[in-house]
Amino acid sequence: MKTGLVDEKNLSFEDFIDDAKSVIKFFKIKNQYSKIIIAGHSEGALIGMVAAKDLADGYISLDGAGRSIDKVIAEQIQKQAPAMKEEVQSYFEILKSGKTFELKNKMLGSIFRESVQPYMISWIKYNPQIVIKELKIPVLIINGTKDLQVSVEDANLLKTAKEDAKLEIITDMNHIFKEIKGDNTENLASYNNQDLPVIIPLISVLTQFIKSL
Repeated sequence: MKTGLVDEKNLSFEDFIDDAKSVIKFFKIKNQYSKIIIAGHSEGALIGMVAAKDLADGYISLDGAGRSIDKVIAEQIQKQAPAMKEEVQSYFEILKSGKTFELKNKMLGSIFRESVQPYMISWIKYNPQIVIKELKIPVLIINGTKDLQVSVEDANLLKTAKEDAKLEIITDMNHIFKEIKGDNTENLASYNNQDLPVIIPLISVLTQFIKSL
């Protein structure tokens, strides 16, 4: 009996890529649209990037990492809990070898719990800089100067890898597309404020790129 529930330990990064490809193929078969453009946000930026190859007419990276996920998370941990840096790196080395391990430090359970380790193994092997090079379609890379999760440097890495891509760095935009004029306290609070509008320059940048295709 199908319950609609997903067993985390059996989930892989490729499952999301396959889902995205299936959606693209569905609309291509419908033949109702002149162009199909894939936009992916954060983790979804890499999923969309892989799925867009040979299927889409354009691709947009919204706050997408320019490095493999182990490097991104290790950097985040270093900023938030420097004392755990070496431990985190040692765990990632195990995962990169394709092996799982028993997690004894439950403080890191959100990242390394046993049930999610297979997913992390499947995710780590994708390097966005390599993937984006393989795209033969117009590419737009967007990031914000107030993004606490994915740095502007990540966007620059993607741009360096894909020289003909268009890069847009939006001033005061955070990771969820909100305008932040203040400090990190305001930035974090915005995640729970559904009344904040999407920053206007983002809409303009997206519209211009889509119309240009």
